[in-house]
Amino acid sequence: MKRLFLTAAIVISHFFVEGQPPLTLDSCYSRAREQYPLIKQKDLIEKTKEFNISNASKGYLPQVSFNGQATYQSAVTSIPIAFKIGGQNITIPTLPKDQFNVHGEVDQTIYDGGIIKQQKESHNVNAEIQQQNIEVQLYALKDRINQIFFGALLIDEQIKQNELTQKDIQSSIDKIKDQINNGTALISSLDELQASILQQQQNEIGLKASRKAYLDMLGLFINQTLDDKTVLQSPVTIKVSETITRPELSYFEIQKKNDDVQSKILSAGNRPKFLYFFQGGYGLPGLNAFDINPALYYITGFRLSWALGGYYTLKNQRQLLDIDRQSLDIQREDFLFNTHITLKQQNTDITKLQQMITIDNDIISKRIAIKNSAKSQMENGVVTIHEYVNQLDAEDQAKQALLLHQIQLLLAEYSYQNTTGN
Repeated sequence: MKRLFLTAAIVISHFFVEGQPPLTLDSCYSRAREQYPLIKQKDLIEKTKEFNISNASKGYLPQVSFNGQATYQSAVTSIPIAFKIGGQNITIPTLPKDQFNVHGEVDQTIYDGGIIKQQKESHNVNAEIQQQNIEVQLYALKDRINQIFFGALLIDEQIKQNELTQKDIQSSIDKIKDQINNGTALISSLDELQASILQQQQNEIGLKASRKAYLDMLGLFINQTLDDKTVLQSPVTIKVSETITRPELSYFEIQKKNDDVQSKILSAGNRPKFLYFFQGGYGLPGLNAFDINPALYYITGFRLSWALGGYYTLKNQRQLLDIDRQSLDIQREDFLFNTHITLKQQNTDITKLQQMITIDNDIISKRIAIKNSAKSQMENGVVTIHEYVNQLDAEDQAKQALLLHQIQLLLAEYSYQNTTGN
């Protein structure tokens, strides 16, 4: 039973390993975004915004305060007048020099000029700015993923080409062995072909080591173990678009939106405030200044306040906000200017690579014809093995150049789209 379960486990694990779908560039983008440590900051920003808005909303709740004081005065107001009423001497009492007052007050905002509303909007916009700043940093991940993914993809294609070259050489080795057995070829010819295939095998070892290094780096970004069984799916050729939709542009717009909110806060701060209040306390004296006994008291009503000092600096503060908007417009223009320069260079690279690939195909077709001719001549003893190997290497180099240019073209196209933000 143990052997049965072990065999089943091996078969199942083999199925899952071999049956893994190819790793696509888009899935690497999404996984790298999910796993990048900075993404955790987005949740913290959202929670901070919720707490700040909740705190601002509490400004509508009744505000309760308590105050108290005990004093001793060097003098008090007295009225030294005595008079008779109904035959009785009447004097106006004098308050004691030691006095105290303890009271509590409840203030309920009725109209605050809209400042609480604008404070909540400010917290929303500040959270948007921080979130968009993270989006800008996360977007930079795409370029890093592109470099690693296409680097590994190029090596995959080079390994495939290396295998084809080895098969071609091995085919020639098999034919030379037959010729040696028939006495029509020298052993030195076989040695040269074997040296050539050993060189290709050595190149294969280097390529596989480089592939492992690329996959290890990619695995760290996407938090996934990648090995020699991992298959990378080559992205399709895309049509480049010149429309720029980078997250930096939204970042500039949200910052300008924050200036608009700050302008509204300035206006709200200079409006009158209206509230209801209730004050109750216990003190000596109470509300009756002629009562020398401690007494309970209360006062209730409405309070209006309007601070006009803010109007002195309102114009300058709004001009400062206008300057900040202008600064953001300049930063945006500078960003677009540099982006267009990058796009022009990338577009030139794309055109260059397309032209080189066209020539590569012509070179390969001619190199194949030359190699096939040299192979036939070698088999007939017209040219040496060395000359044939030279033509075989020339064909391999031409095919390697094509592979390099094809992957470079894909990388250039995706880098172009990454630069535009599409």
